[in-house]
Amino acid sequence: MMIEYFDYELLFPFIKRPSRYIGGEWNSIQKDKNFRENSVGVCLIFPDLYEVGLANGGIEILYGGINSRSDAYAERAYVADLDFASLLRQKNQSLFSLESRTPLARFDILGVSLPYELCYNNILEVLSLSGIPFCSKDRGEEYPLIIGGGPCAVNPEPLADFFDAIVLGDGEDIIGEIIEKVKEYKKSSKTKKDLLESLLEIKGLYIPAFYDVLYHENGTIQAVQPTHPMAPKRVLYRQRDIRLLIDGDFSFPTRPIVPYMQSV
Repeated sequence: MMIEYFDYELLFPFIKRPSRYIGGEWNSIQKDKNFRENSVGVCLIFPDLYEVGLANGGIEILYGGINSRSDAYAERAYVADLDFASLLRQKNQSLFSLESRTPLARFDILGVSLPYELCYNNILEVLSLSGIPFCSKDRGEEYPLIIGGGPCAVNPEPLADFFDAIVLGDGEDIIGEIIEKVKEYKKSSKTKKDLLESLLEIKGLYIPAFYDVLYHENGTIQAVQPTHPMAPKRVLYRQRDIRLLIDGDFSFPTRPIVPYMQSV
């Protein structure tokens, strides 16, 4: 079992670049503990090193938009380098968010960016370092909802077993609806299966648990068949709602996070 509270700063003198993990950057947003306890917590994860992920504009757009809500907050996490990952395992500690150093398994939602195929192993590393089972079918009620999205989501099947839901389209156009569903789920006595069923109502969201995939002998996909009456035969790509850019909270960042180290 992981220790309930751990001072991660005790580890920083023993790693190469602690600036990857200390948080508190200029323009980063940290909500107080009372707000976090009474809101939907989202951790946005870029599955690469801090200095690579910090340059991702999509993460920053979602970060600002979610943090502008009165019922949710967003924090960030990146992949730990080999030295820090080794220390976390030695101390039996979890990978954590930069803003509040909360272990990732304690969030309500983990939003994982899928920017390129070479980062797929890193997604499993993030789950491993967080004590979260790899496959959706093995995660019980105590684990967060794990959602993928980004350029590689247009071909979601190679990663489908690891995610509860995959966004086909722009995250800023869909994350608000997901937060509303999770907020309702937290206030109710419903199960995670009930939550996944409610997510079927959101256009552009693929829920792998409600589909069977048939393969040809050569390993290519023959058919994807829904196993739930509410699951659509085809999950349509979610087009950007231009109203969000005009009237909503999601816009290009005007106060970008300034790191303590050189980013790409």
